Amino acid sequence: MRRPLEFLRRLRRARSSPPLQKTPAGLARGRCVFVAVALASSAMAGELSGLATSRIDLNVKDQARVTAVTRPTSDFSRPEQFELMQGGAGTSTKDVNRDAFSQSSANITFEEEGSFKLGNALFRKNWVSSPSSTQASDGLGPLFNERACQNCHLKDGRGRPPQGDVGTTSMLLRLAREASTDEEKAQLADHRALNFPDQVYGSQLQELAVPGLRGEGSMHVDYQERKMTLADGSVISLRKPSYSVTDLGYGPLDPRTTLSPRLTPPMIGLGLIEQIAPADILAHADPDDRDGDGISGKPNIVRDGPSGELTLGRFGWKAQAASIRQQAADAFAGDIGVSTSDEPKHWGDCTAAQEKCLAMPNGVQARLGPVEAPSPVMDLVTFYSRNLAVPARRDLASPEVLAGKKVFYEIGCIACHTPKFVTRRDAPDKAQAFQLIWPYSDFLLHDMGPDLADGQAVGDATGNEWRTPPLWGIGLTETVNGNSFYLHDGRARTLVEAILWHGGEGRKARDRFAATSATERDALVKFLGSL
Repeated sequence: MRRPLEFLRRLRRARSSPPLQKTPAGLARGRCVFVAVALASSAMAGELSGLATSRIDLNVKDQARVTAVTRPTSDFSRPEQFELMQGGAGTSTKDVNRDAFSQSSANITFEEEGSFKLGNALFRKNWVSSPSSTQASDGLGPLFNERACQNCHLKDGRGRPPQGDVGTTSMLLRLAREASTDEEKAQLADHRALNFPDQVYGSQLQELAVPGLRGEGSMHVDYQERKMTLADGSVISLRKPSYSVTDLGYGPLDPRTTLSPRLTPPMIGLGLIEQIAPADILAHADPDDRDGDGISGKPNIVRDGPSGELTLGRFGWKAQAASIRQQAADAFAGDIGVSTSDEPKHWGDCTAAQEKCLAMPNGVQARLGPVEAPSPVMDLVTFYSRNLAVPARRDLASPEVLAGKKVFYEIGCIACHTPKFVTRRDAPDKAQAFQLIWPYSDFLLHDMGPDLADGQAVGDATGNEWRTPPLWGIGLTETVNGNSFYLHDGRARTLVEAILWHGGEGRKARDRFAATSATERDALVKFLGSL
């Protein structure tokens, strides 16, 4: 690992420092100490050769400012400075309505606003099967989950699980199995593969198909209700889902194939997340739990698509994507069946076993280039995704919201839901550069226990591990999407249910929440609703 001299000095000082007090701020500072030791002494050190372990974009004065402003607060009597603008200078202060997640960053230029609108149009564009008279829209499928990005990311917000006969376009099933040969194991070890698809059905179940072809099958969900009694006698009903596939179109699934449900997450703040310095995310990792607090977050180290270099995964439910562009390219190929220069798969997720699928025409137009969605399309969709603004906080000075924030901190939620970061000063786009942001996530993988496990490994993420989702905007879920479904599979119908599903590394915080009074629980939910 490349260790700058300053990092080594801090590491030596950390090893000789006295124990830190177990306050929220102390815990956060302590985690930086322990991750330094862990990275220096574990096998992970060799894997992170391409990542700086200290910020190289800041001078000493700026680093001191960043350290001070991102330190967790211990004063819950009033809002913190700048807390209203949780997405930095790009925060949207427009009226709260169904379009709250579809606003552009407030600090982009007039010319960039034009690019944002063009990207929005392409994000909403319905692709059609080939051949068609609208050649610029050719390329759908042959197998697909939806015709447009917006159809899955409803109003740029959260998806929903299937409800009765209503379709599942904003939730899908990932299909994967573990390595079964020495060659496959070597690919995983070298980060050249995240896992391995079903040999017939590919990497995800695609329920829809172009005319003349059959879809792969349909997701089926069964729920079982379970009761949980809290310390004050309150009884909460939780629903436990189980998943299967009906009406399989191409024979049985491989018995080794696992099914992982994935709800589409909100799109806001992605550009800011992309510009958090890797060192600041790694500073919260403690893979061996050397501080003994039961929280052992770890990064998912993946290969960057264009360069192939090892880098930090930060997008997706398992932190499997390193960049917004890669996430978009994967969605074009897997969800819509459209090829891009980043993922030149003209037949999307069709496998060699699906011969009829591979015999279908594709939408490549020689005059537009060698792929169905040429680079200008990817550039604009990426720009749009990068500049969807985070809405401003609401009611943050309310006594109940402040009381709920205190409960959130005191029961240990911030051990994973890190409140604040300052983005890189050298970010390529000025709109995301050197911004104080409040995502409430550490963007690391955490073991969430057997109840939330999907059994599907993705890169360094095990079948029990999930990336901490950012919480900004969570209070507007009902406003934007007309539903209140949370967690990776939408099983939680309320924020209280979502908290009570936390197991594994989240169990202590969950148990403390369950032991609070009804007044404290209501206040915490009110705080989350203000984000």
